[in-house]
Amino acid sequence: MSSVEQQGEPPPVSNSSSTCEVVEADSVNKYEAVAPHWFYSKVIDSRERWIPFSRQDSEKLEEAHNSRREEEQRVVPAEGGRYDVHLQKRLRHAVYWEEEVSEVRRCTWFYKGDKDNKYIPYPESFSEELEETYMIAVTLDEWKRKLESPTREVIILHNPKLMVHYQPVATSDDWGATPAEQGRPRTVKRGVENISVDIPCGEPLQIDHLVFVVHGIGPACDIRFRSIIQCVNDFRAVSLSMLQAHFKKAQEQQQIGRVEFLPVNWHSPLHSTGVDVDLERITLPSINRLRHFINDTILDVFFYNSATYCQTIVDTVASEMNRLYLLFLQRNPDFKGGVSIAGHSLGSLILFDLLTNQKDSSEDEDGKREAVCTEEELKDMGIPLGPRMKILHYVSSKAGSQQDAQRQAPLPAGNEAKREDAPKAALGSAPQPGSGSSARGGAKRQNLDVGLGQVSANYPQLVYKPSIFFAFGSPIGMFLTVRGVKRIDPDYSLPTCKGFFNIFHPYDPVAYRIEPMIAPDLEFEPMLLPHHKGRKRMHLELREGLTRMGMDLKNNLLGSLKIAWQSFTRAPLPAVEAAASADAENEAEASLEKQTVHSDATPEEPAAGGKEETPPVNVGMLNGGHRIDYVLQEKPIESFNEYLFALQGHLCYWESEDTVLLILKEIYHTQGITLDQPLQ
Repeated sequence: MSSVEQQGEPPPVSNSSSTCEVVEADSVNKYEAVAPHWFYSKVIDSRERWIPFSRQDSEKLEEAHNSRREEEQRVVPAEGGRYDVHLQKRLRHAVYWEEEVSEVRRCTWFYKGDKDNKYIPYPESFSEELEETYMIAVTLDEWKRKLESPTREVIILHNPKLMVHYQPVATSDDWGATPAEQGRPRTVKRGVENISVDIPCGEPLQIDHLVFVVHGIGPACDIRFRSIIQCVNDFRAVSLSMLQAHFKKAQEQQQIGRVEFLPVNWHSPLHSTGVDVDLERITLPSINRLRHFINDTILDVFFYNSATYCQTIVDTVASEMNRLYLLFLQRNPDFKGGVSIAGHSLGSLILFDLLTNQKDSSEDEDGKREAVCTEEELKDMGIPLGPRMKILHYVSSKAGSQQDAQRQAPLPAGNEAKREDAPKAALGSAPQPGSGSSARGGAKRQNLDVGLGQVSANYPQLVYKPSIFFAFGSPIGMFLTVRGVKRIDPDYSLPTCKGFFNIFHPYDPVAYRIEPMIAPDLEFEPMLLPHHKGRKRMHLELREGLTRMGMDLKNNLLGSLKIAWQSFTRAPLPAVEAAASADAENEAEASLEKQTVHSDATPEEPAAGGKEETPPVNVGMLNGGHRIDYVLQEKPIESFNEYLFALQGHLCYWESEDTVLLILKEIYHTQGITLDQPLQ
């Protein structure tokens, strides 16, 4: 019996096995709620796309969504504070510029689009139904569940790994086919972690510097016909990547945050004055697209040289930059950084003219600030009373603290004109009507502008002093020359801006240099911008190496011919032969030594265009005594045909890492922060 009993002991093991199976089943059937992520819609290339917020912004939105605050108060800043998300209405609004409002969704379930591989989020209400059905299926382990959306779209949950979406090809079917039997199945995914989408981490909260970017002619700013807003978005994205790559130590030590770039649009206000209607009446009907393109772009240059529309343009640019600055201070009350400005093409000329006409005396600035920054105008902007008072107090206190320094600002050497005549005296211009003695002794400012060759206009004053002015693909030098300006006084600097960088692509047909107008008697190359990866482009190194090799061969050949000719033509006297031999040997040794020294120094010599073995060039005080002209390195493919890439050369700056890195380097240099490693 005992043996039988022993043989009957296995049943408890069987019970244990079944218990394990139950435990495993419970673990498999355990339901976990899906983690939501917030998206917003955006029209790209005439198609709606759903773009994820950064992880940082999504977490803020989710926290606000789960909070118990009233719906009306739940407005969450996103994307570095450039947008506000109204949670109740599920809408995303641009803060600093006009842009179509976009829809926002709290997304958990997605299906693949029919024309590409992009995933599209389901509406929130239907996503909740899907999640509830999924929870029941997991808990009960009962799959192949169907759901039909209000638009007769059918979703079938086959199992946790296979879920499909059927879209009917017609609203009705006379043959009795169900919607699931129609259309092409699409993949359904649960949770953002299961779809292929790039989600950024987010931007640093700290803003160290503010840069306003002014566009050139026309509404499109690059070869893809994108707006200034889209191009500046790219510029900002490149700056964030350059900060991570070249200022990593400063970021880790929390010395820096980021630089904010905001676009300034003047084209739309100009063409909303009714001038387009007037042009349309006189435009010929032939080659319609070309004429429309000219009216919308090229004519902006002529508008700026018209007294009427020049005033409209400078008023728009100045008022927009002032508005953006005050609005930025309202939204960032702890901001302590500086402000710089950048202009592309004609935009750089507009900024240059504005800066040359800024008043550097404290009395003039205070008077103009009262005219620009009035409480009534701030009220018209929709700024509440509290922030309005803070802004007025900030502007007045900053003006007072700078009063003494402004009063002591030096005039150009040898200039006997009054302080307000400094721009005219410093820019050596050809004689102009109305620029004689009547322009002195408190004459109207229009006379000074005519003296500079500028169109007669009342140039508004900015409510801040820019730290640096960056010009991309700029025609400033050409316009100054056409206006009759022969030379820029080396002692001249912009009244309220002490930094000026003229950045251009070597094949840019619109770009002109500035430094030869300051030092016209010298011939020297612009500074070559170093590559952002820390070396010169390979094709440029190869070109320089071949050029250097050719020069060495040429020198060696000429030296040998010279020695041979001397030995052939001189008299065959012993003393003369000995002297000739000695001279030839000395020349050969000197030549060899010179080549050896040059060869040894080659690896360490700086980039072409900025060679430091030559005496430093005096380029005046327009950039505080530092170099002004900086040329980008062309890409290898661009070097094959300069004409083919001329247009691209004028529109390349928005995605140029080298341009952005120079801007960041100079901005953070004013704060005593340098690159992790100097670029060669």
